Amino acid sequence: MTVEHADSPPTVTAPVPPPRLAPAAAPREPAAPPGPASPVDTGPADHERPDHQGPDHQGPGHERPGRQGPGREPWPAGVRQIRIGAPPPTGPGITGTGHAVTTVGADAGTQRVLAVAAADLASHYRRCGPVPWRGPGGPLLAEIRDSGLTGRGGAAFPTWRKLSAVVAAAHPHTGRPGGRRRVAPSGTRRAGTPVVVANAAEGEPESTKDATLLAAAPHLVLDGLQLAAEAVGAGEAYVQVKPGAAAEVVRRAVVERRAAGWDRCRIEVREAPATFLAGEASAVVAALEGAPARPRAHWRPLADDGLHGRPTLVHNVETLAHLAMIARWGAAWFRCVGTADEPGTLLVTVTGAVAAPGVVEVPYGTPLGELVALRGGATEPVGALRLGGYAGTWLPADVGPGVAMSREGLAPWGAEPGPGLVSVLPAGACGLAETARIVAYLAGQNAGQCGPCVSGLPQLARAVAGMAGVAGRNTAPDGENPAQSASRALRLAALVAGRGACHHPDGVARLVHSALRTFAADIRAHAQGHCIGSTHPG
Repeated sequence: MTVEHADSPPTVTAPVPPPRLAPAAAPREPAAPPGPASPVDTGPADHERPDHQGPDHQGPGHERPGRQGPGREPWPAGVRQIRIGAPPPTGPGITGTGHAVTTVGADAGTQRVLAVAAADLASHYRRCGPVPWRGPGGPLLAEIRDSGLTGRGGAAFPTWRKLSAVVAAAHPHTGRPGGRRRVAPSGTRRAGTPVVVANAAEGEPESTKDATLLAAAPHLVLDGLQLAAEAVGAGEAYVQVKPGAAAEVVRRAVVERRAAGWDRCRIEVREAPATFLAGEASAVVAALEGAPARPRAHWRPLADDGLHGRPTLVHNVETLAHLAMIARWGAAWFRCVGTADEPGTLLVTVTGAVAAPGVVEVPYGTPLGELVALRGGATEPVGALRLGGYAGTWLPADVGPGVAMSREGLAPWGAEPGPGLVSVLPAGACGLAETARIVAYLAGQNAGQCGPCVSGLPQLARAVAGMAGVAGRNTAPDGENPAQSASRALRLAALVAGRGACHHPDGVARLVHSALRTFAADIRAHAQGHCIGSTHPG
């Protein structure tokens, strides 16, 4: 993979430490002593609003001096000028075999993680400067809180809350270093040195955004991992990545950083198993412990009881890349794009019947039709759109293009961005047959830990296969006509939803419910002996 940049110097072929630069004129703060971090004061409700500008908030024009620790260089003057208000450097985008990428926006304001992508450390340093160390706890957490950054792995949980939960779990008696002693919460919470994990397991079969990001900007992700480790006082850091080109890129990046003395927390790269559930946070921790990559009961928070019983922070690699940029350019800059409630950009894999399947980076709130157009547009008339991957939601073709890619825009359809995936189903294909294929796959990928997974999902898969059949042409697995199978699928989906040991059955039920709504006319046609889609298996 190459980074195309008009004024880039020759490629550096060996790990090169950052050049020693003269200190800028502004005074520098001494490095904070190593130690555990303090959580952000949750305070009254208004402190939790993304637009609240607390005492640590740094808006445009307000300089926050860089930290200079042992062996660390101060901010170079050019980076300081960027840091105090100007947008970050921009690039024309990244292209490469297997990683088709588009960076969206004519101006720098709509470009984010892919705009500063650099595959080697020297190029990354020229574009982004050194790691903007912020000290343990509060300063970075307050900036992340004010930015409104949420997780990009699918759940969209507020990033600062996950960071704060790990800090609090690491200090169960005080909640913060030097704080007044209080009664430790009941349950499984325990103290210990935290662990941070960059999650690029990407078990979703259609998604390529995490692999694309790691291949294009590995050092940006690893900067975010280092900053998260500093904020929570972690002693270990891991990158869990699915096998392939991205895994090799991140390994090389870690070697470069070690040779340059770039990091403060040692990073270990592990390969994830190629299963659908491998990317779920607790499954990632299980795999790191050497156990099968299965989710565990969701009442045991990883912040309290994670890797080997220690407080553990698991963040998607895209989340960490955004975190690294917010640490450099601030919360106000991050909120310049997106919507008021969902600021920033997200990476989206666009797949299916499009001219150039691949990854785009767009602000939250971008209409789905624009997302499809950015990958060359649909190659044939569209039958439906599927949002959020295999465990996502079908949207009708007549409304899908105008729907905004945001939680607010998708909520009326019972959908959400999830792991950032839009799949285009051509009108000539059978949506019921495609749903049956996906549900059969998901049933086979169940965690095997509870009744809804072990028994419910295979039964649901048989019912969906029955409604995908065509009366008079296919024999339903249970001798039902497609309409009867659809009724049984509706009942079974309601039975498995919300009853699993993990959330896997919930995603399958969501997909089935959306198929019953979106393809109601197809079910009637199948029951009458014909298929609306011109292509139907069998």
